[in-house]
Amino acid sequence: MSNNNQKDNNSYSEENIHLIEGRNAVLEAFRAKKTVDKLYVQNGLKDGVISSILRDAKKNDAIVNFVSKEKLDQMSKTGKHQGVMAICSAYQYAELEDIFAKAEEKGEQPFIFILDEIEDPHNLGAIIRTANLSGAHGIIIPKRRAVGLTATVVKASAGAINYTPVAKVTNIAQTIDELKKRGMWFACADMGGEIMYDVNLTGPIGIVIGNEGSGVGRLVKEKCDYVVSIPMMGDIDSLNASVAAGVLAYEVVRQRLGR
Repeated sequence: MSNNNQKDNNSYSEENIHLIEGRNAVLEAFRAKKTVDKLYVQNGLKDGVISSILRDAKKNDAIVNFVSKEKLDQMSKTGKHQGVMAICSAYQYAELEDIFAKAEEKGEQPFIFILDEIEDPHNLGAIIRTANLSGAHGIIIPKRRAVGLTATVVKASAGAINYTPVAKVTNIAQTIDELKKRGMWFACADMGGEIMYDVNLTGPIGIVIGNEGSGVGRLVKEKCDYVVSIPMMGDIDSLNASVAAGVLAYEVVRQRLGR
């Protein structure tokens, strides 16, 4: 739990421009249709304004965390949080249909990245950049236990976020099932898989990249059609998540070009 708190504190120090504090400010954020990624509410508060905020959070599917006053005091930049704080996305999320529309517009088979609990904003930003340069039509991330479209992510994407749709979904495994019904195939990156050169990555394909430490989760891996690995010739046995995404992206490009 302490590790999660440390991550929260780090994100606040980096993303304070998108941190909203105070009851009226948070209410107005919901009314203005801003994308609230996370809501923090002081334990035990049950008055009318807090109830209204919680209703808005539920309606907008925002993640709600009930925390101590001490935790809010620690995270606050103004000292006037009034028992409630919110983190808003630095960029608008896309819908799944936006990703398919982009592929159709280009007359190409869908090529999507699915990221299973990527936590480092620099990794997410780098993957968005790679996705754009390799011709991927979009990226799917989970709502929980993963970094969202923070200011650091937007900066690390080097402008690619303006051209590459990023959709946020509740359940990655269920989303893979839904996309399979639309004719997509999925290849999950894992050291124990088939060498990527031996796997057919053409056609409508989704590349699944896992968490920086634990990799792709078991349930998500079981939904994938292929498990693929990148050949390793050195003394260590793993690549950074964004580097692995780049290597696999360009294997998709190579196969699509027929080379």
